[in-house]
Amino acid sequence: MLPQVKDDLRAWRLGRVVTVVDRGFSSAANLDYLRRAGGHFIAGERMRAGTPHVEEVLARQGRYRQVRDNLRVKEVRLDSAPDLRWVLCHNPDEADRQAAQREAALARIRDELARIATARSRLATTKPTTAAAARRRDAELTAHTRAECALRDHPALGRWLRQTFSGRLVLDTAKIRAEARLDGKYLLVTSDPDLPAEDVALGYKNLLEAERGFRDLKSTLELRPVYHRLEPRIRAHVLLCWLALLLIRVAERRTGQTWPNLARELGRLHAVTLTGPTGTVTQTTELSTAQQGILRACGLTPPPRITALHPA
Repeated sequence: MLPQVKDDLRAWRLGRVVTVVDRGFSSAANLDYLRRAGGHFIAGERMRAGTPHVEEVLARQGRYRQVRDNLRVKEVRLDSAPDLRWVLCHNPDEADRQAAQREAALARIRDELARIATARSRLATTKPTTAAAARRRDAELTAHTRAECALRDHPALGRWLRQTFSGRLVLDTAKIRAEARLDGKYLLVTSDPDLPAEDVALGYKNLLEAERGFRDLKSTLELRPVYHRLEPRIRAHVLLCWLALLLIRVAERRTGQTWPNLARELGRLHAVTLTGPTGTVTQTTELSTAQQGILRACGLTPPPRITALHPA
């Protein structure tokens, strides 16, 4: 496989290579390696790592430039790294989604903390008169403590909480403000001195599309497991999956819709077999307006209403 890739690259006659990598590959050693042969890189940066250059970029004032409806960019240069350019990207739609998700989580936490506080207050003002009542009171207190521990250790909700010296849980307002500051944003760094900031952002989005393609091959198209042992059959299996992915991408680009929406809408188109005294007929269901639009955008001829007719 590697010799084939090398042959393909040699045939392209590339004079300039810009490698796009995600945040998991963006260590200093990896990025330096990508520049050894005179190439350049576009890399995603970890925004929650607390590194000085990330904080400096976020603190830098300046206006965003509109690239698309859901993408704005702002370029920042730092004196500490004069050979690098930083591009801060902002997606307003993603910012709204993240803010709504966080507010829903905070509302859930507030309700749970209020419930625990009310129950504790009620138990504090209730004095047990019998040994059985005292045991019930202790059991309820233990249950509320466990509820607090479960809330603190919750994988999604615990990140918004901090524990006071008294052991009680409260919302971590500093963490909430820090996360709100990052809503809809991601940071890119590039060593290329000439690429416009818009092309840097779009180049990184192409990487996300490629990764999405690999995910679709493994999930939507079920590339694996491969139930073949002979190499020609394995190659045919992979080729068919790749062609299916190509058709998905063509359909998405021509219609402007995601594949789940397309599959769901086209899945409502059925072939129905009707049997009566005069024979059997197989016909398709009538196309909806949405289905007609999809077929038209993809340049496909609608299926005939009658696909089979067998008189008695």
